[in-house]
Amino acid sequence: MVSVEDVVRLRQARDRMDREYAEPLDIAALAATALMSPGHFQRSFRAEYGETPYAYLMTRRVERAKALLRRGDLSVTEVCMAVGCTSLGSFSSRFTELVGETPSAYRARSHEESAVIPPCVLRTYTRPKRRRPT
Repeated sequence: MVSVEDVVRLRQARDRMDREYAEPLDIAALAATALMSPGHFQRSFRAEYGETPYAYLMTRRVERAKALLRRGDLSVTEVCMAVGCTSLGSFSSRFTELVGETPSAYRARSHEESAVIPPCVLRTYTRPKRRRPT
């Protein structure tokens, strides 16, 4: 069980990931934000949020990448770098895993159906969901 004090510190690390998703963030830096050892941070984060810190960060990055790809004015490589990923292959693999289609296919298709949805609802609608193997 995660203590209330740990939850507050975990939230600070999670907020940092939300703000600085495009920066190079590693477990040691995030653990320092939460005032925890890296191992304790990873275990506590997973217990509290149901996913690893890395998975959470990549979900945020893919979420931001989807918004940039919908605009259509950046290449997939430019979007990859803009969201803080350094490997196009890893970015594409994770994007495809979470979204169900490649970044190029996502960028190429029409997104007009989402144009009339209010932004606060759109974030929920377009949030990447982890696909479980069937």
